[in-house]
Amino acid sequence: MGCVFSLPEDRRDAAERTPTARETSFIEKMKKTGRNIIVFYGSQTGTAEEFANRLAKDAQRYGMKGMAADPEEYSMGELTRLAEIQNSLAIFCMATYGEGDPTDNAQDFYDWLQENDDEDFSGLNYTVFALGNKTYEHYNAMGKYVDKRLEELGAKRIFDLGLGDDDGNLEEDFISWREQFWPAVCEHFGVEASGDDSSIRQYELNVHNDINMNKVFTGEIGRLKSFEVQKPPFDSKNPFLAPVTVNRKLNKAGDRHLMHLELDITGSKIRYESGDHVAVFPTNDSELVNKLGEILGVDLDVVISLNNLDEESNKKHPFPCPTTYRTALTHYLDITNPPRTNVLYELAQYASDPKDQENMRKMASSSPEGKALYQSWVLDSCRNIRAILEDMPSLKPPIDHLCELLPRLQARYYSIASSSKVHPNSIHICAVVVEYETKTGRVSKGVATNWLKNKLVNGHKSTVPMYIRKSQFRLPFKASNPVIMIGPGTGIAPFMGFIQERGWLKEQGKDVGETVMYFGCRRMNEDYIYQEELEEAEKKGVLTQLNVAFSRDQEQKVYVQHHLKKNKEHVWKLIHTDNAHIYVCGDARNMAKDVQTAFYEIAEEFGGMTRTQATDYVKKLMTKGRYSQDVWS
Repeated sequence: MGCVFSLPEDRRDAAERTPTARETSFIEKMKKTGRNIIVFYGSQTGTAEEFANRLAKDAQRYGMKGMAADPEEYSMGELTRLAEIQNSLAIFCMATYGEGDPTDNAQDFYDWLQENDDEDFSGLNYTVFALGNKTYEHYNAMGKYVDKRLEELGAKRIFDLGLGDDDGNLEEDFISWREQFWPAVCEHFGVEASGDDSSIRQYELNVHNDINMNKVFTGEIGRLKSFEVQKPPFDSKNPFLAPVTVNRKLNKAGDRHLMHLELDITGSKIRYESGDHVAVFPTNDSELVNKLGEILGVDLDVVISLNNLDEESNKKHPFPCPTTYRTALTHYLDITNPPRTNVLYELAQYASDPKDQENMRKMASSSPEGKALYQSWVLDSCRNIRAILEDMPSLKPPIDHLCELLPRLQARYYSIASSSKVHPNSIHICAVVVEYETKTGRVSKGVATNWLKNKLVNGHKSTVPMYIRKSQFRLPFKASNPVIMIGPGTGIAPFMGFIQERGWLKEQGKDVGETVMYFGCRRMNEDYIYQEELEEAEKKGVLTQLNVAFSRDQEQKVYVQHHLKKNKEHVWKLIHTDNAHIYVCGDARNMAKDVQTAFYEIAEEFGGMTRTQATDYVKKLMTKGRYSQDVWS
């Protein structure tokens, strides 16, 4: 859906953490609180953190005590001391980000693992559950690395590495792994499951009847009142409120809405480079929020706090508190994605119809029948929490427990469609509005794209909370290197920035190499976005070659890879002789793979290579930083 990354940072803000000096020793904390299991998470979008919390909670059911931990907050060298705690175990829920990279919060841990060859982990019992996506080149690279590296350092793996695939059904992969994992742990430590499957609350509700409204969070991500008094530096915990100065529809026709937005960052001290991502914090649709309040029969404007029952936890609240239910459901909680099975399991007790209770528990089980029901009734039907409550009228959960269970609403990433050399005070976004009908006949709308679409220039609340995430997607250091850019649809976004920058370099009198663009869309008269800008760049000689594939303007489909193969001789010369850099942005599942295959075929034909050699040749280009991808699935 455009160069969008729902792979945002999920390390939480000051409002949910202890303000006091942090205890960086997890060993001391575990000893003090009588815990023997620690679950570390490397999390970018919140899922690994969610899984870690579920595993830590599970421990209680097996007569053990667990805690979830962010590796960034603790001294990881202490893993060698875990043997000091009897029956101890470290679990690692590790997500892979981008091109096989660690998540932001696991970067230091990853560096430390790489650098320390002399650590002795012989007393450490561990297991790893990895979260990844098969459509990406480096599937589950981070989880696999941690699993292998800990073993190399002498640690004892007590259960096999779990591989979760978000392209398939990540939830099912996790449940199946977890179902076999706990019996293995019990066997290893010689303990028996207590069989306590009852719901365990993590937070307690505190209703504030008489509170100064200046102390209440109204959507801020971090510091209270940070949206009223903005102070740099701006980042994931302190976003900048950027006014929207341009919001225009790009496509001339067709049933989709492709849009170009410009955010004003004047005076923010924010710096960006072409190829970086802008993260935006969207809000949920007020109609959906009101509907939830109506179904649950609650006053959404009550001011509440959810306080962690575990006083030793660094995470005092699930989201910034005190706040209202309305603010929590609008700004802080994900109410549009289908809920995971643990949410259904915990909510089942609130269904008055025994059949509903049974079905909800069944969907959370690892039985084939339960998995199939969850897949069809929840996932395939795209049922969010509102749809579930509407279609199970007997289910009436208390709103505070629902708010405790729902995951956090995440920031969304977009590839920046401008160059800071040309637009130092403006960030451009190119995206397609997501809206489709589900199997139940409901209309499902993408949270961020619909929210952005409705941002009126100079209108009420026409600001966007945002920050920049640096990327590796960079123009060559030497301007004289040729570049080949392949970006169909909204995959063109980063290349608009690249083209602007190459034009600017040319104006500065620099020797700029060939700049070749491969763009694709459905029809010339429908969704040929940025047509004027691209043709103008070609006229000025900034773009030395512009190739556009219109997939539906003729009987047989024509895509960007077909144009690549049509120009194969020129393409091979640029790569093999002229040291060109290749950039691919867009859909990972089909387009990126088809484009890669086209390069294999070109290398086979003109380099006289076998398929294996051609594959290695392209892999080497990637390693050298000459083949970069900014893709999503």
